[in-house]
Amino acid sequence: MAGKLRVKKGDRVVVLAGRSKGRTGEVMKVMPKDETCIVSGVNMVKRHTRPGAQSRGGIIEKEGPIHVSNLAHADPKTGEPTRVGFKFLADGRKVRFAKRSGEIIDR
Repeated sequence: MAGKLRVKKGDRVVVLAGRSKGRTGEVMKVMPKDETCIVSGVNMVKRHTRPGAQSRGGIIEKEGPIHVSNLAHADPKTGEPTRVGFKFLADGRKVRFAKRSGEIIDR
């Protein structure tokens, strides 16, 4: 069953496991139903495509989905993997923050 994810589109994440371990990238798409994300420059796969109206076809390299359990937020200060916490600001907004440095992740 799909739960609520802590990753959003535009977040900087670090890959913790798999063949792209250690790489960082920006989340381009989140698929909560499958609990996966598409991260730019991470988990590159080759697809053999037919020519179409807009595309030439051939072997195209693109990002594949990666499970959210293999991702961690990159700390805004250091870029290292960090866990995420939630807190309320003085103006009443609920924001995400990096537990490693205390920096606010939300824009």
